[in-house]
Amino acid sequence: MKTGTVSVAVLSATLLATVPADSPSMFAGSAYAEPGAVASASPFPSGSAAGSAGASPSGSASGGAAKSSPGPLAVAVPAAPAVPPAPPVVRPVAGLDQRQMSNAALIVRQGRAQGMPDQALVIAIATAMQESNLYNVASDAVPSSLRLPHEGVSSDHDSVGLFQQRASQGWGTVAELMDPSHSAKLFYNALSRVQGWQRMSVTAAAQAVQRSAFPGAYQKHVGRAQQVVRALS
Repeated sequence: MKTGTVSVAVLSATLLATVPADSPSMFAGSAYAEPGAVASASPFPSGSAAGSAGASPSGSASGGAAKSSPGPLAVAVPAAPAVPPAPPVVRPVAGLDQRQMSNAALIVRQGRAQGMPDQALVIAIATAMQESNLYNVASDAVPSSLRLPHEGVSSDHDSVGLFQQRASQGWGTVAELMDPSHSAKLFYNALSRVQGWQRMSVTAAAQAVQRSAFPGAYQKHVGRAQQVVRALS
């Protein structure tokens, strides 16, 4: 050993001899730590709440301040469309039952929605009285009509609905013709295309639209049709 050189082993032995046995080793955590010695990284006294909690990277309760987990995402739910109120039930008149009166109400309401005058409403009601007795009827010649809501079955070719319109004649689809409001709309559209219908009799105007084999049959329903339209006004 050279003069002035202090052996590391000698220095370590000297220092250890001067440190009390119950004191934490100054070499704790170093390469010179005593075998079995455990280093404490906590700056807090042993047994304190902070010291026992430690610092957990997981964010749990034992690691100090816990990280709050995100709550459920808010999902915007569109409001349900408003349901239109059901049409008021009108007491039947002119010898009709409630189903007939309800169908007449749909015909009148559709006509008013299209801006048709009362004369057109009377023509439409008289026509439906003659064609279907104001029942929404299917046809046994049109199987698809039997699978739709109906109030009876007819056997007049492929004629269906309140106005006995025919899909084969270009009036529309079977589903459209079996819809009381839509079939009424188709009737009013056809009536509007008849030149001078406002000056025609009910029978002449109805026949111009329907082209029935019995053109004079509509006239007998005029008085009752007028009574129904007045009741629904």
